[in-house]
Amino acid sequence: MNPTPASEADGPGTPQHRGQDGPAAPGTVEATTVPRQKALADGDLSDPAHPATDEAPAHAPTTPPRADAPDTPAHAPTEPGAPQAPTDGTPADTAPTGAAPTDTASAGATPADGTPADTASTGATSAAGSPSPPAPRAPQAPADGTPTDTAPATGSPYDELLATQDPLDHPDPLRAADAAGTESLLRCWTRENDLPRPDGDTLRVAFPATGTALLVPVHYWSATGAHRFGAPVLEGAPEKAPPADAVTVAVLIGREADRNGSAELVARVADSVRHTAGFVEQRRRHPAEPAGADLFLTAEQSLLLGHPLHPTPKSREGLSEAESRRYSPELHGSFPLHWFAVDRTLTATDSAWSDGGPASAEELLAPHRDGLRLPPGTVAVPLHPWQAADLLGRPQVAALQETGLLHDLGPHGEHWHPTSSIRTVHRPGARVMLKLSLGVRITNSRRENLRKELHRGVEVHRLLTTGLADSWQRVHPGFDIVRDPAWLAVDDPEGTPVTGLDVMLRQNPFGPGDDAVCIAGLTAQRPRPGQPLMRSRLAEAVAALAVRTGRPVADISAEWFRRYLDRVVRPVLWLDAHAGVALEAHQQNTLVLLDPDGWPVGGRYRDNQGYYFRESRRDELERRLPGISTVSDTFVSDPVTDERFAYYLGINNVLGLIGAFGAQRLADEQALLAVLRQFLTETAELGSPLPAYLLQNRRLRCKANLLTRLHGLDELVGPVDTQSVYVSIANPLYA
Repeated sequence: MNPTPASEADGPGTPQHRGQDGPAAPGTVEATTVPRQKALADGDLSDPAHPATDEAPAHAPTTPPRADAPDTPAHAPTEPGAPQAPTDGTPADTAPTGAAPTDTASAGATPADGTPADTASTGATSAAGSPSPPAPRAPQAPADGTPTDTAPATGSPYDELLATQDPLDHPDPLRAADAAGTESLLRCWTRENDLPRPDGDTLRVAFPATGTALLVPVHYWSATGAHRFGAPVLEGAPEKAPPADAVTVAVLIGREADRNGSAELVARVADSVRHTAGFVEQRRRHPAEPAGADLFLTAEQSLLLGHPLHPTPKSREGLSEAESRRYSPELHGSFPLHWFAVDRTLTATDSAWSDGGPASAEELLAPHRDGLRLPPGTVAVPLHPWQAADLLGRPQVAALQETGLLHDLGPHGEHWHPTSSIRTVHRPGARVMLKLSLGVRITNSRRENLRKELHRGVEVHRLLTTGLADSWQRVHPGFDIVRDPAWLAVDDPEGTPVTGLDVMLRQNPFGPGDDAVCIAGLTAQRPRPGQPLMRSRLAEAVAALAVRTGRPVADISAEWFRRYLDRVVRPVLWLDAHAGVALEAHQQNTLVLLDPDGWPVGGRYRDNQGYYFRESRRDELERRLPGISTVSDTFVSDPVTDERFAYYLGINNVLGLIGAFGAQRLADEQALLAVLRQFLTETAELGSPLPAYLLQNRRLRCKANLLTRLHGLDELVGPVDTQSVYVSIANPLYA
């Protein structure tokens, strides 16, 4: 089944099936090993196998690193002794942060001395099974205030240290951000062209349209696509030429794809890198969580680098620098809601709220507008401040204001905090979270609620209360859906929905002690107090469990993964099997509940958009809830459901988690793939088609975020089977 039109799925830059005769696809990879003098610019330390001095880095292998060993890090340490807890307590605030990015700085500027390569374990652990020794202290800024761009010459202690660093830990936030952006682009290009593993430790990526090629150091090759790359260089460039930065890579990709969206891609890559640099710089200066943040909010604010397989993960088209500081979860932003008063005759609303008794959307919002004076006959509607300003400039809203049907009341009330989606806001202790419309283009889409999605959230809540949730939780008591049981919106006098003037009310099931972490946040590397390097919450949890239990890190990782499959993935398969409801359970929509030791004990799914009602189960679902999907448009053909379910839960979520374990040096990916195969074999009896689909298909259909961006598609608009570009990739589970 290929729901994506051939012109979309197989356009320039997309893969053909490997093994077939035909011309080489753009982006052809050739195995090669780059001589040091060509791969490294003067002072570039991107080759960790050859440190700048004779002194070996802290994690130097005893044999030359190989890129051809199956899914092992190129710089994996040899087996250490018993697990040791990290002991370096150097405050992160003492590490130099470099020059903060400014509006006038070129976000994609090529680093002057290259981006240092990855040799230090980002998780400070080894795949062999024990936490690695503490990483070296972050370099100190020169005493005379010299910018980090003018670091001492190669061979100094400063350069020795840079040679052992992950590029993401570079002391200059802009270089760290550019390294992250470059790696994301290269991972996307590698996946979407289905490039094979090179024979050597360098990937040669050819771009015939420009007659150029990139030589990319391979630091870690992942069976699941979570590759780690060093700084790429243009083939044939002068010996001292700097590496290619993220914007340069985007230009090459855009020219190769020959799409109208290539210029837009370059602009959005620069925007993403600029935002990321600002996030890294600020969080290095202030790594501690703000007072009053609960565990859920802390996790939501941890995604500094964004989706590792998206070309523009932190692009926010439409936000100024000041707005970014105020509205970004990565910067601990917060703000009061902006309120409109709308004539009651124009409001549209629905509620199935049952927690503590029935309540309308207006009643649920009342505590948060306390003290707000409303004109007679109006209803208060909360908005994101950015959205309020934008709406007042739209003709449909301006007409309502001019006729007295809408009143701008301005900001009011307590501060709310953006979660990882930016537009959904949270307030510790509140009964509700608010999913607000936000017309900013985040990654690929403008994030404004569609009316059918508002209906869908309430409909799913009603479906679950028919007895389905009771049956589900008798089997899986630790898992549930975060409900979206009420909404409030506005129509114009002709009955046409006013796009973007609405709010979805989400139940807040998390108390201050509930450790609920979305998988994207769990695996995200971020600065932490007292730690010189960025590590993920996953790496910290696994390392702590290894120390506590005295077991090898690899064993802890495998056990953690088994528990995750049982507590989080199995319930999602049950719902598909027993109700015909598949969830768009990607890493940002899926939350894992952790016990005090860091083990998975349950999970939650959140989203009022991401539901697929199987067409084959229509009659059954109609009996459960008459009239289901009449306005929510949620029934989807089984072949499309299978494809999307396999991508979101299988590839993005579970294989992405395996990739994080591998790339962060916590486990061997092949060992975890074996665990997953066993789990899928066992759960096939539940009745969901997904286990067999993942085990038996040699190739899988995978969302191509880079091509979706190049094609200019908004993933929230249009039929579900053509919202995104999908390509075929090799299935690492197929044996």
